[in-house]
Amino acid sequence: EFLQAVREVFDSLKPVVEKEPKYVLFFLFLVFENFSLHFFRYLPILERICEPERAIQFRVPWVDDNGVEQVNRGFRVQFNSAIGPYKGGLRFHPSVNLSIIKFLGFEQIFKNSLTVCSFSPFLGFHAFK
Repeated sequence: EFLQAVREVFDSLKPVVEKEPKYVLFFLFLVFENFSLHFFRYLPILERICEPERAIQFRVPWVDDNGVEQVNRGFRVQFNSAIGPYKGGLRFHPSVNLSIIKFLGFEQIFKNSLTVCSFSPFLGFHAFK
């Protein structure tokens, strides 16, 4: 899910950037509030967008009402704090995995920057059966 989303975003940008290279800077400005050309000399933009700043995986062991030990998995992915503190939602479903959570956080980067939201995306997940 995550890799597919990244590929789709970059594929959709490719024709625009090839035709009008000036839009690269506009795109970067939308994603980062404190836009500076000096910043991009030292940090490749596409890598920064694609790689979360932090990804935490954890497990929660517990004993159910029948005395059977269960283990649930959890994830928290925080993408880009350039436009403000992390803000995001939680997902509770056994079919959700790290790739889905990364996809949702990646997608939220663009939603937040285009709506001038001063929060950075994070998503958390805990698998319950």
